[in-house]
Amino acid sequence: MSSLSAIRIAHAETIASATLTVPTSGEGFFEITRELAGFLEQAKARDGMLLLFLRHTSASLVIQENADPDVRVDLVAALDRVAPADAGWVHDVEGPDDMPAHVKSMLDGVSLHVPVAAGALRLGTWQGVYLAEHRRAPHRREVILQFVGSCGEE
Repeated sequence: MSSLSAIRIAHAETIASATLTVPTSGEGFFEITRELAGFLEQAKARDGMLLLFLRHTSASLVIQENADPDVRVDLVAALDRVAPADAGWVHDVEGPDDMPAHVKSMLDGVSLHVPVAAGALRLGTWQGVYLAEHRRAPHRREVILQFVGSCGEE
């Protein structure tokens, strides 16, 4: 049987924004959970929602397991099976890994929202927030962060 926790009400009186630049070393998953927590701390966030938007079309944002790094290795392999570089893509101006990167980005998405309570991300025990780089070469990716909610000292 389902149950509902006590309802907590916060007034959304603040929008705090910043841009997080994430250098990648090539294809893979790059955890940004600590940086997000730091943003919330600097904004003195209390209760609300953290919105993330990635300004790129060949990378994505995901929430995934952060306990076993083998999960991220397997996720890269799975995405490569879904969108292989040698599939005969028409768009190949930027190299053979570009079009597969666009497909992977479309599947994973470029935006997330994460609830925030008492200044902390309300992620599950084994969850982390990742920028998924789908290109083989290093890149500098920009993630727009916006916290919408209540702020201030307790």
